[in-house]
Amino acid sequence: MQIILANIVAIYRRELQSYFRSPLAYVIAGIFWFLSGLFFVFILNVTIQRIALADQSGFQGAIDAPYQFYQAFLGVLSSIAMFILPILSMSLYAEERKRGTLELLATSPVTNWAVAIGKLLAVVTFFITLLLPMLVYQFIVLTASSPPMSIPLILLGQLGLILLAAAVMSLGMFISSLTDSTILAAIFTFALVLLLWIIDAIGQQLGGAIGAVFAHLSLLKHYNNLAQGIIDTSSLVLFASYIFLGIFLTAQSVNLFRFQRS
Repeated sequence: MQIILANIVAIYRRELQSYFRSPLAYVIAGIFWFLSGLFFVFILNVTIQRIALADQSGFQGAIDAPYQFYQAFLGVLSSIAMFILPILSMSLYAEERKRGTLELLATSPVTNWAVAIGKLLAVVTFFITLLLPMLVYQFIVLTASSPPMSIPLILLGQLGLILLAAAVMSLGMFISSLTDSTILAAIFTFALVLLLWIIDAIGQQLGGAIGAVFAHLSLLKHYNNLAQGIIDTSSLVLFASYIFLGIFLTAQSVNLFRFQRS
């Protein structure tokens, strides 16, 4: 067990260093921060204007402005992430195939599971570094509101984003292991994510037991549960299942590659 953990840590360090050395990673980070910051200011201004209009019109009801702002911003962050995540995961194995190093990984003493887990942890860690500056902005605004927004609620929304990213990139890692083209890996990952994003709407159209199954598989539905502060065990289990499925399929894909080579 100690050897397996050491292998995972070694793969994790190598992959994480490769992200911080990659110009593409910095381009992705710049785009993500620019768009997120732009929408952050826009949504904040819209929320403030709504409060001002409500005061001017003599509205006497309660407006939970911090919660409305947070929900809108989390929705934007998840939408931006849907475009960013396939790009982050596209080279996890496709580059290994292109450089011819996948065969070395497949035949090395390091298990395919350890490699897949190490790679996934590295790309999730990089995504978390993208979220940190935005988390600081959210804490400043939401804790300065009156009354301040609950810190656990803020953290739960961020956990939802991280679990969403881990599930998407785990599946993207599997797709990346099937091809040596990073572009194809990104396209097919985006197509799969889009399907899992809208499958809830498909389920509602179908109705019945099949529709309920489709709705349960929706990433959007379970992400919204966490973003709204609802700790649903089924949502946590679904994200964990997607993560495990991606790692399992990736390990089997690399095993098949090794079998073909032998």
